[in-house]
Amino acid sequence: MSLSTAFNVISSSFAVNSAQTAVVSNNIANANTPGYSREIANVVTNSYGGADVASVTREANAALLEQVSSSTSQAATQQAISDGLSTLAATVDDSSSASSTSGADQNGASPSAMLANLQSALATYEDSPTSSSAADAVVSAASDLASSLNSGSATVTQVREQADQNIATSVGTINSLLSQFTAANNAVVTGLQTGGNVASAEDTRDSIVTQLAQQIGVSTVTAANGSESIYTDSGVTLFQDAPSVVSFTPTPTLVDGASGAPVTVDGVPITGANSPMPIQSGALAGYAALRDTLAPEYQAQLDQIAGGLINAFAESDQSATPTLPSLPGLFTTPGATSLPSMTATTGLAATIEVNPNVDASQGGNPNLLRDGGISDPGNPAYTYNSTGSASYTGRIQELAGEISASQSFDPSAGLGSSSSLADYANASVSWLQGENQQASDSSSYQNALATQATSALSNATGVNLDAEMTNMLNLENSYASSAKLLTTVTSMFSALLDAA
Repeated sequence: MSLSTAFNVISSSFAVNSAQTAVVSNNIANANTPGYSREIANVVTNSYGGADVASVTREANAALLEQVSSSTSQAATQQAISDGLSTLAATVDDSSSASSTSGADQNGASPSAMLANLQSALATYEDSPTSSSAADAVVSAASDLASSLNSGSATVTQVREQADQNIATSVGTINSLLSQFTAANNAVVTGLQTGGNVASAEDTRDSIVTQLAQQIGVSTVTAANGSESIYTDSGVTLFQDAPSVVSFTPTPTLVDGASGAPVTVDGVPITGANSPMPIQSGALAGYAALRDTLAPEYQAQLDQIAGGLINAFAESDQSATPTLPSLPGLFTTPGATSLPSMTATTGLAATIEVNPNVDASQGGNPNLLRDGGISDPGNPAYTYNSTGSASYTGRIQELAGEISASQSFDPSAGLGSSSSLADYANASVSWLQGENQQASDSSSYQNALATQATSALSNATGVNLDAEMTNMLNLENSYASSAKLLTTVTSMFSALLDAA
């Protein structure tokens, strides 16, 4: 090897050492930066036996990154559902509301508990049919039951409207992230074409994908030129060289029976019953399930209870030859002139009320509970106590029996087609609490998986300070060796020149 070649080798050694030191220093500086992947200076031998840094790449683990994204999406789905169901479940948490052994909340505040209170009040009234206070207690219990259904329905509407607002926020976040991803992806493609260091841009790109996964389930595919495409977990394209447009029109008011608008990607619905490719995970999927499926199903159950109450406590024509239709009795809705069909109960839970004709606070007569005629006080055909006896209990017994009597329900509400009012109300509470518990458990499990996956990815691709400090020490020793070699070669040059 000539002395000039030796100088070239030493010069390249210093250059490589400097580049490697810069990379190691950057790793150490970003040891605690979330999403940072350890960078590596790739050294190759050049044409004259020296060394060059061919490229700077980063540690990457596609399988672990995919696991992080998947777990993050699943956790976000269940968390969104759990948050909404927790709000609904609070309306039937009888353990927290039943703080006394008497009064309106003695059994709790759920429709099921209020129905039990009504049954108890009817039993007391049956024992003392002449007691005006017992009659008032029945009316009060019925009013509390109606209010419980009203409140439950209002909470369902609140949860659905909040979910709709959250969908709008999520869509805005997705479009913002896709815009950021465009810049990062372009930086990667351009950097690869020019031979630049794209490690930082790739880290940014991965971070954006993980943030997207929080909102919507995604998968990615990388092309030969380094450009990355993003698809929803159902296969709809979110990004391919350019971002797709994710659109949504909020629905400010979601009354019982109203449907919210779907989320679309370039016009293709990805949520809603008519979506050809519905998304499966991410907060967006959770909000959509809450707004369009879970909350409406609970609302349908409340409407079925309301419809069942109106029909169970209805009054029929007591004439020897009945010709008049049955009419709403103790329970009704404003302006009702007939009984509801159990297949058309939409909106009943929100509007059910105690008939004013039996409510003393509205000028009614509570004794009509015992005697009949609530539906039409001026028509004797609806009077059950034809003798006017103050000790008559026949009608009270009928009303009490209706609570435990079997009747038909619409199976589309998810709780079967035949049950007693008491059992149906209990089943509705159990359904809601079960769905809430399942969502809460799933959220905890998926969050744990996401934490584990994130930790595993960090361990595999992140910075190990001990290893980096060791690398720094090795580079210092290499620099010292190159410096000694330079001194030796310089001495040889000097000796050669002196001899000349």
